[in-house]
Amino acid sequence: MPKFPPKDYIQTVAFPADITLQPIGVVHSPYKERHGTPRQSQLQSAPSTYQPAIAKIELFNTIPEEALKDMEGFERIWVISWLHLNKHWNPTVIIPRGPRIRRGTLATRAPHRPNPIGISAPKLIKIEGLILYVEGIDLLDQTPVLDIKPYVTYCDAFPDAKCGYVNDIENASEHEIDIFGKTNLR
Repeated sequence: MPKFPPKDYIQTVAFPADITLQPIGVVHSPYKERHGTPRQSQLQSAPSTYQPAIAKIELFNTIPEEALKDMEGFERIWVISWLHLNKHWNPTVIIPRGPRIRRGTLATRAPHRPNPIGISAPKLIKIEGLILYVEGIDLLDQTPVLDIKPYVTYCDAFPDAKCGYVNDIENASEHEIDIFGKTNLR
């Protein structure tokens, strides 16, 4: 008969002072420097000539191929990564779109974070052994991969969710925003 943990196990386990993670793979991306790398895996309004980048995610042999069983049926995947080039962070950042005002870092997707964890939702093209071919990557070449999860529409997409200041920026796209953050009708 299996031994179950005590019912008060949450109180008996100490809160971790630090957490150690090991990469399970690496991104092989055409993007070799930050400048020119997309800021998201999906562009909001891509030009008709835009071709999303194709990249490979190579999983290390510590991951058995069997761990990818049933993954091919998913159109998109979540790639959780370690943004290893970011050594410092600030509590506020200026985002690349919209008015040039400082936003709270945790209210942005800026890569400079207290723990430089990145998430990306590229399209899964195919899997060959421990190599996942993806389209629409927004990660630099040699980015360590911490985990991969399937993108599941019913619980990962909330199209009517409010998005704070991002909604304001989208609504302001009909207006011209000057460098002082003031909007002027076009």
